[in-house]
Amino acid sequence: MEKSDFATNGHYAVTLRNREGKLRPANLYVHRLEDAYMIARHTSGSDVGLLVKLGYDDVVRIVRTHPVLDKKRFMIPDAMLKPQIWATRDSMRTYSSAPGLGK
Repeated sequence: MEKSDFATNGHYAVTLRNREGKLRPANLYVHRLEDAYMIARHTSGSDVGLLVKLGYDDVVRIVRTHPVLDKKRFMIPDAMLKPQIWATRDSMRTYSSAPGLGK
């Protein structure tokens, strides 16, 4: 996949290739797009809420996209999404809010 296949504040059902090379389904909310990777949040499964740094080639297929209403957008400070923070990490556990959900 390529950067142009994704949009910030987009919610995607995708097929990911994990480190062992196995294909796994995932639901992702994309927070930030960089040239070589994206910062996305898992929105289901055992990693729900985990922010991850994903290369575009880790996404094998986009199964479907979900529209995200303004009130359902996840809010994270921009400072937590800067490339300098992600230079040395692959994931980050955070607790963000979605005002429309009372969180």
